[in-house]
Amino acid sequence: MMMTMADSPSSKPLPPLLAGIHTADDLKAMPAEKLPELAQEIRETLIRTLAETGGHLAPNLGLVELSIALHRVFRTPQDKILFDVSHQCYIHKLLTGRASQFHTIRQYQGLSGFCKRSESPHDAYGAGHAGTALSAGLGMAAARDLAGDNYHVISVVGDGAFTCGTTLEGLNNIATTTRKFILILNDNEMSIDRNVGALSHYFSTLQETDTYEWLRRRTKNIIEKLAGTKARQQVSKLVHAAHTLITPLSFFQELGLSYYGPVDGHDTLRLEKLLRIVAKAEGPAIVHVITEKGRGYAPAAENPTKFHGIGQYRVEDGSTPAGKALTYSEAFGRSLSQLAADDPDIVAITAAMPTGTRLDIFRERFPRRYFDVGIAEEHAALFACGLATQGLKPYLAVYSTFMQRCVDMIQHDAALQNLPVRFCMDRAGLSPDDGPTHHGLYDIAMLRCIPNLILMQPKDEAELAHMLATMNGINHCPSAIRYPRGAGEGLPLPTETAPLPLGKAEVLHPGGEVLLVALGNMNATAARVREILAAQGISCGHINARFVVPLDTETILRESAQAKLIVTLEDHVITGGFGSCVLEALQTAGCGTRVLRIGWPAEFIEHGTEQHLRAKHHLTPQAISATILHTLS
Repeated sequence: MMMTMADSPSSKPLPPLLAGIHTADDLKAMPAEKLPELAQEIRETLIRTLAETGGHLAPNLGLVELSIALHRVFRTPQDKILFDVSHQCYIHKLLTGRASQFHTIRQYQGLSGFCKRSESPHDAYGAGHAGTALSAGLGMAAARDLAGDNYHVISVVGDGAFTCGTTLEGLNNIATTTRKFILILNDNEMSIDRNVGALSHYFSTLQETDTYEWLRRRTKNIIEKLAGTKARQQVSKLVHAAHTLITPLSFFQELGLSYYGPVDGHDTLRLEKLLRIVAKAEGPAIVHVITEKGRGYAPAAENPTKFHGIGQYRVEDGSTPAGKALTYSEAFGRSLSQLAADDPDIVAITAAMPTGTRLDIFRERFPRRYFDVGIAEEHAALFACGLATQGLKPYLAVYSTFMQRCVDMIQHDAALQNLPVRFCMDRAGLSPDDGPTHHGLYDIAMLRCIPNLILMQPKDEAELAHMLATMNGINHCPSAIRYPRGAGEGLPLPTETAPLPLGKAEVLHPGGEVLLVALGNMNATAARVREILAAQGISCGHINARFVVPLDTETILRESAQAKLIVTLEDHVITGGFGSCVLEALQTAGCGTRVLRIGWPAEFIEHGTEQHLRAKHHLTPQAISATILHTLS
C-alpha cells in the first residue's frame, strides 16, 4: 500500500509566531524584538519534525537567523535566493508558505529535502550537489542584466563548497559578468575569528555602517575631481593594502568583489542591517557570515557530523536506533582496512565524505595513507591517477551520485592510460528519502561503455569483501565497484578474503523454464521471486552475475539452454544498464531466447521510503513475479 501525504508523520500545531507567517509581508512586519523568539520557534520545529522524518538537522540549525534576515531584506520569488548544497533550505521553506506542510518533508509525495523548482516559485534553483549555486546564480544575474531587470540574485554558499572546482570557476567570472550579485559565504568553521580576532571584529563593525559605504564612494569621487583618475586609483590601492593587512580573505577583492564581514550569523538584526547596506552597494559583493552548525540543540552542536544528515532520533538526547545489520559502507571500511594491513601500497581517498563512506575506519588505522580532498570529486579522481602512476593502489570512495562528476577522468585519464585506480561507488541504486539528486541509478550506463574498465557489484557484504580483494589484484586497468546504501544481508565479514575469478558469475540454482540473472542486492529479490514462481509450478534458475564488465556470457548461455525467458534484475535505470548489457551480449552470441529486463524506469525517481517507491514502480518480488507470469502467458 502506497503512502500519501496524509500517511506521513503527524502534523502538530505550529508555534504562534511561525504559524502567523504566510507571506513575505508577515515576516517583514514582525517587530524586531520578536525575531529571537521566532528563531527559537523555528529551531524547535526543526528538532521536533526531523526526529520523525530524518533530514539535515545540523546545517539548518546553523542557518536560522541568516534565513530570517534574507527574507526580511529581500523578496522572493522576485529576488532569487539560491542555496548550496540546498539541504540547508528548510527554514527557507518554512518562511515561504510551506510551514503547514513541513511535517511531510522527505516523505513520499511530501516536501523535498532540497530546493525544488516544481515545488514552489520561491525555490529559484534546485540542486542536491555542491558547487552549483554560485554559477547558476551568476547565470540568472546575467539574464537579468540582458533583460534590463533589477532584481537581486543571492547565492548562499557553505565554506565547504569553496573546495569545489565549479565554485572557484564561477568566482573567477563574477566581476566580468555582472555588476550586481551577492554571494553569502556561510562559514561554520569560525577560522576568521581565530585568525584575526579584535581587528577583524573592528573592521566588520566599521563596514556595517551606511556612513562607511557612503564615505568610501564620496572620498574617491572627490579625489578624482581634485587630482584625477590616477590619484583615485592610488588611494584605492592604499585602502586595499590596508584592508589586506586585516582581512585574510582579501583575494575576493582581487576578483572584483567587495568583501563584507565577518559578521555573526546568529545576530538577526546585525545581519539584516548589513544585508540592506550590501543590497544598495555598487558592484558584486561577498558577505562573510560566521555560523555554528547544530546551534540550539546540544546533541547536534556537539556532533554536527552525525546530525548533518540523520534518520529518526530521540529529541531528548539525540540517540538513534541501533542498526540490525552491518551497513555496506561499514563493511567497505572494515574490509579495506583489513586489506591495507597486509598491503602498504593501498591508499584511500574521499571527497569530504569520510564518515558517510566509512573511510573514517581506514583513517583511524592508516592516517598517512588517507586523503580527504574536500568537495572536489574531479580532483580526487585525477589525484588517484597520479598515485597510481607511482605504483600505489588508490581506492577512491565516493557516493554514486557524486561519482558522476568523475566520468571524464575515469575515461580520459584512468581508462585511456590503463591506470589501476579503484573507484568505489557507495549509495549505488536507490537513495530513498533524498530523492532524485541522490539516487545512484545511472552509474552502470555511464561507465560500462568505457574501454579498459572492470565493473562489478556484490550480492551481499561478505561478497563485497571478496570483491575488494579482487580489485586489489587488478593492476593493469581501472576497476569500479558499486554497492547500495544501508544495511547488508546480515552476514559476517570473512576473516580472510580471496579474489573472485575475474569476470565469472556464480550459479546459485541451475537453469529452468525461467533464468533469473540478478546483479548485486537484487539477488535477494530474485531469490524471493524464485520461491513465488516455484509455488506457481514455474522452475527457475538463478545466477548472481557479479560482473557487468566483463560479462559472463558463457554461463548465461549455458544456464539458459532450456529457458523460455531470461530475466535480468538490477537496482539501476533500465536504459543502458545491466539488462541492456546482457541483451546486447546475447544478441551478439546469436541467442534467440526472450529477455525481460527488470529495473527502474528511465525517469527521475521521486523521494520516499524504499518500500513505497518499489511498490509504485513494480519492483517488489510480488510485482516482478506477476510481470514474469504475464510475459510467459
